[in-house]
Amino acid sequence: MKHLKFSIYVCLFISTILSAQTKDITLEDIWKNGTFRTEGMDVLHSMTNGQQYAVLNFDRASRSTSIDIYDYKTLKKVKTLVSSKDLDALQYFSSYTFSDDESKVILATNEKSIYRRSSLGDYYIYDVINESVVSISEDKIQEPTLSPDGTKVAFAKENNLYIKNLNSGKTTQVTFDGVNNKIINGITDWVYEEEFAFVRAFDWNANSDKIAFIRFDETNVPEFSMDVYGQGLYQTQQVFKYPKAGEANSLVSLHVYSVKTEKTTEVRVNKSYNDFYIPRIEWTNNPDVLSAQYLNRKQNELDLWMINANTNKANLVLAEKDKAYVDVTDNLTFLKDNSFIWTSEKDGFNHIYHYDKTGKLINQVTKGNWEVTNYYGFDEKNNKIFYQSVENGSINRDVYSIKLNGRNKTRLTKDEGTNKASFSADFSYFINTFSSAKTPSEYSLNNASSGDLIKRIKDNAVLSKNLSEYKTSEKVFSTLRVNGNDLNMWMIKPADFDKSKEYPLFMTQYSGPGSQSVANQWHSANDYWFQHLAQQGYIVVCVDGRGTGLKGAAFKKITQNELGKYEVEDQIGAAKKLGELPYIDASRIGIWGWSYGGFMSSNALFKGNDVFKMAIAVAPVSSWRFYDSIYTERYMTTPQENASGYDENSPISHVDKLKGDFLLVHGSGDDNVHLQNTMRLAEALIQADKQFEWAVYPDKNHGIYGGNTRLHLYKKMTNFINKTLGDKIEKNKIVNQTKIKR
Repeated sequence: MKHLKFSIYVCLFISTILSAQTKDITLEDIWKNGTFRTEGMDVLHSMTNGQQYAVLNFDRASRSTSIDIYDYKTLKKVKTLVSSKDLDALQYFSSYTFSDDESKVILATNEKSIYRRSSLGDYYIYDVINESVVSISEDKIQEPTLSPDGTKVAFAKENNLYIKNLNSGKTTQVTFDGVNNKIINGITDWVYEEEFAFVRAFDWNANSDKIAFIRFDETNVPEFSMDVYGQGLYQTQQVFKYPKAGEANSLVSLHVYSVKTEKTTEVRVNKSYNDFYIPRIEWTNNPDVLSAQYLNRKQNELDLWMINANTNKANLVLAEKDKAYVDVTDNLTFLKDNSFIWTSEKDGFNHIYHYDKTGKLINQVTKGNWEVTNYYGFDEKNNKIFYQSVENGSINRDVYSIKLNGRNKTRLTKDEGTNKASFSADFSYFINTFSSAKTPSEYSLNNASSGDLIKRIKDNAVLSKNLSEYKTSEKVFSTLRVNGNDLNMWMIKPADFDKSKEYPLFMTQYSGPGSQSVANQWHSANDYWFQHLAQQGYIVVCVDGRGTGLKGAAFKKITQNELGKYEVEDQIGAAKKLGELPYIDASRIGIWGWSYGGFMSSNALFKGNDVFKMAIAVAPVSSWRFYDSIYTERYMTTPQENASGYDENSPISHVDKLKGDFLLVHGSGDDNVHLQNTMRLAEALIQADKQFEWAVYPDKNHGIYGGNTRLHLYKKMTNFINKTLGDKIEKNKIVNQTKIKR
């Protein structure tokens, strides 16, 4: 009887769990209702005292925003520094930036996006001491930046640089030659913004008396135009400079403006560059010495220059070369003696190096067959460097500390998954953001010396509880041996998986150089879509093939000069191998991707026409001849030098091989991967007499979103998958229901 009673309890317990997990994830849940939205900490700033941090909070009741100050030790709110409800000048602000001494704060409002990273907005200076607010400019401006002493603010307007003196209120125009689509001062052009990932191309020195800036002459850069259909009777056009592979780039030059003399000097370096980029500038701790990174057009030689702004003398202190390309580093950090921290993959993996101010190597700080993925900073008091790496497996991230001499390495984070740190200004604490494929984002306060937990700040317990009501499947990580390599993979099976049945396989990937899609972290919106597909009877798989990142330079750079060759071979090889599994129907395998992933899925369907039954390509590159110079030439050189590499791996060259079902999607307002790519691919398919389906979303950019757009897109893709891969799923459901009735 005891055993019977126990069995009854177990059955009741399992029955309760199963009955709780009865909801299906709908597309509306994902892209309309915000059902699975995670909570976060918005715009976290560590105060200079090292004991407090600031967070941007939004009060739904009053529809106001505030900068609130919290204590690290107690995690309790100490005070509200400023709230928009107390300001007559602005109803809300969307971001904030402190001056170095934290006596002033820039508040941003009415920000309007230009491209991926750039925006125009209205900006105000809030004085923390007297609680006053002053507008920086009556016009919309870009990238306002306070001087280190907090007395001035520099900004860009209509392609020129300006400085406003906050004591006198006087605004001084620094440059006068800025013209739309011709000359830009202090703000990057389109291709720099997109590929070098920065917008503000000016920097204050430590004494607040000099500004270095980059000038872009894009006069000879070819223009690209896009029709904007809008709501009017006639469409308008957006016209902007866009250098495609092999075409003319902006001519760049480096300048230093003196606040005292109000004069600008052009910087000259004593090396002849035929065609080059300046992807980074940064003042050293010496207010007269500016650092600048120069990169040749092939991007396989990166030079670090130290420039004396008074004498205009430039010294080359570091020169990196690579057979393929050299990545630009964001981790340049100057110590008090002007020695500097640098990251490089020159030994085959990305690691941290310490150089003296002349560029002589002091030591390699980190070593091993693993990658440093983030550099957090240097604690001068304890002589420690803090960083993030994949030492604990390439799909995981952990936070570490190490002495400057490379000794006493300590793993500070304990849980396996993805850990990201935000350190206090004095490096005594860090707020860790942890997530894994099983755990939504958790925020905790930790001791920076030991990594020990001090307090938990925030979790997503509500999301976890809500998600427990839905039918979900575990994301299982493994590796797959393909073409001589162990490739990282995850797989999601239907919750009611039966190994005796055969399931259609749907593959997702991005595959771009240095990217990673197989990572042990919490779900993106697409993950919920994959769960939705699993609920309908699909097995969903992601494989990171050759060319992806965080497994060393050799693995990443094998695709050099032949984008779309090895990556496609790996996706086809993975599909074949997975198709051999007894529970996968090899006749029903599909693949999809967005952007680079769309380039890949198109090629996979065409080249792998005996493997893939269908593919979806969203905003795909169809030929690298159509894409921008910086990204494309980094991996392919120019079309003039490598015509076969461009053409032999272009989907356009393989449309005659199409046998399966193909869905092609693009936004007409895509300033990044132009609609031209889809139009040229569609025309090639038409002339090859190949049937396919396609959709163009009016005026939508590369992200294809806004209003009901995302929901519409994913409904279209889901319907296409069901139509092309799901023909047997409904039959299986009918059979199963018949069995249950019997």
